[in-house]
Amino acid sequence: MKICLVSSTGGHLIELKKIIPAVEKHDFFFVTEHSEMSDELKSQYKVYFLIQQERKNISLFKNIIINLFKSINILFKENPKVIISTGAGAVFPICLFGKLLGKKIVYVESFAKVDSPSLTGKLVYKFADEFYIQWENLEKFYPKAKYRGSLY
Repeated sequence: MKICLVSSTGGHLIELKKIIPAVEKHDFFFVTEHSEMSDELKSQYKVYFLIQQERKNISLFKNIIINLFKSINILFKENPKVIISTGAGAVFPICLFGKLLGKKIVYVESFAKVDSPSLTGKLVYKFADEFYIQWENLEKFYPKAKYRGSLY
């Protein structure tokens, strides 16, 4: 089974790396934003890079369009059966297109979201096959979510 692990860089990527022991017996690859932190992954794993989508960046719209096309290309090239994501914004297209192509979507809401849902979480929750929260009090926002503790 092929698995796509997708997240933005920073804390989301740190959380996503905690999932490696659960998938390492499978064929898996990463999709993340290009940064110094994510460059380290290249020496050990197959990695595809998206452009960072900063909401306050003047190039946001252009970067979203580029990431849409990159996401579609990655999905067709790799054809994963499962997509696992810890968020944030740049991952939405790959999750959405993955769902449209019949892939199983597993989303883990960010550990940093203690009292309120993330924008990406709210969007992906609507179509995710499995949705996990790391704080029990998020059940009021995500009633069908599963709480299994934190990745840390």
